Amino acid sequence: MPSTPKLFHPKMPSPPKLFHARQPSYSRRLTVLILCFLIGISGFIFGFIAISRQRLGYRCKYAKPNSVSVTWDRLASSIDSGNGGQNRHKVMGFVGIQTGFGSAGRRRSLRKSWFPSDHQGLQRLEESTGLAFRFVIGRTADKSKMSNLRKEIAEYDDFLLLDIEEEYSKLPYKTLAYFKAAYALFDSDFYVKADDDIYLRPDRLSLLLAKDRHHSQTYLGCMKKGPVFTDPKLKWYEPLSHLLGKEYFLHAYGPIYALSADVVASLASLRNNSFRMFSNEDVTIGSWMLAMNVNHEDNRQLCQPDCTPTSIAVWDIPKCSGLCNPEKKMSELHAKDICSKSSTLPSDDSD
Repeated sequence: MPSTPKLFHPKMPSPPKLFHARQPSYSRRLTVLILCFLIGISGFIFGFIAISRQRLGYRCKYAKPNSVSVTWDRLASSIDSGNGGQNRHKVMGFVGIQTGFGSAGRRRSLRKSWFPSDHQGLQRLEESTGLAFRFVIGRTADKSKMSNLRKEIAEYDDFLLLDIEEEYSKLPYKTLAYFKAAYALFDSDFYVKADDDIYLRPDRLSLLLAKDRHHSQTYLGCMKKGPVFTDPKLKWYEPLSHLLGKEYFLHAYGPIYALSADVVASLASLRNNSFRMFSNEDVTIGSWMLAMNVNHEDNRQLCQPDCTPTSIAVWDIPKCSGLCNPEKKMSELHAKDICSKSSTLPSDDSD
């Protein structure tokens, strides 16, 4: 007998509907697990970096060090900046402050006056003036002096180290090494050589270097002439005086001068043994400039005996080749408003 189908009266309530909670899919669970894992790893890395910076101090502050060591005769393959090979850094001017192992006090005085003592200060100065600054020094066999230098580099990170012996009698060799190294590292319109015993106004130097010039090869400084010293007892004695005659040719004073990019490019391309080296560094550079098609630009603002509203470099000309008592005098000059406060340098048409 056929079964009777079950009938539902319209007024009778419908059977209750059952809803089941949807279980998370495998892919969603996996995504959540990966996200949690990444958050945990990120927190661990952040904590590790924070602790490492506290422990390692200065060396972890900057990913790209300023200080660099360069071998002057093999520049293309011997640049060691701690981060591998690098392109030439573009600036308007590179200023190498020539210093030595006995000049730690001078460097301290400079860092307390016009030369920034910290990495950020150097960066701000470069951004505001277009000029990069480094202390330039060679090497010595004295392990104690080299150890002290390494400590100073670790603290301030503001050196260009040359693989050449640091010795007063070899200053012409160091100067050539400096220009070659600076050209290899910096793509600059001007390369400035300055001593560590002058008071400098970077803002005014920047304006001077930024001037429009019609000649692409410029030799800029306080120009001078004078008698050749033939007496071995004198400080500026020149053993090769027989090649020079009685009077020097026009050349810049040694405490500060600048060479344009085209001039330095020519120096960088020549073999080291093709240069005539005289006893005095400024005379040596002047002789090279005499042999090249350069424009001698004389600017007396680079050799002022005291601060003025337009002075760029201050030193005790003609009493000393620099400040006579640089560590004391540097602080005294910096304390004067006319020396340290920013001002605009008027245009100069002396060239």
